[in-house]
Amino acid sequence: MAAAEIRVTLPDGSQKTLPAGATGADLAKAVGPGLAKAALAIRVNGEVRDLQRPLEDGATVSVLTNKDPQALDVLRHSSAHVLATAVRQLFPKAQIGFGPPIDDGFYYDFDIGRPFTPEDLESIEKKMGEVTKADYAFTREEVSRAEAKKRFTDDPLKRRAGSWEP
Repeated sequence: MAAAEIRVTLPDGSQKTLPAGATGADLAKAVGPGLAKAALAIRVNGEVRDLQRPLEDGATVSVLTNKDPQALDVLRHSSAHVLATAVRQLFPKAQIGFGPPIDDGFYYDFDIGRPFTPEDLESIEKKMGEVTKADYAFTREEVSRAEAKKRFTDDPLKRRAGSWEP
């Protein structure tokens, strides 16, 4: 029989009891509304994770905000997704490749059949603001190579970025 609750340890050594299946976002809300609003990610037993992944019973967990240097990679990763969303909304047939956070920011490879113009970049920046305000949920998924190939069957740039094709 599965446990109905989990218990996690916070950085100050205190413990928090949560329903089984609770996420990092749930933990942040349980600590307080200010932390829930400021939360960007969590660190679970030393590993930085997104806020939506369920927590394990007995884990040591800290909630990361913009004051934590490890949150910068999370912000950059999320910013890359906001960029990709904006580009795809403006250029629906855009091929989207690889877009990781890097030491001094983030990037994404796109193919829209031509170089972006300065006007395109202004439109993309404006659209990124709209995407951010829309507050879309980012959901992390791990899928098999076969599932990834199926999902990106119409996006050869993404397939090459994933090393599924030459």
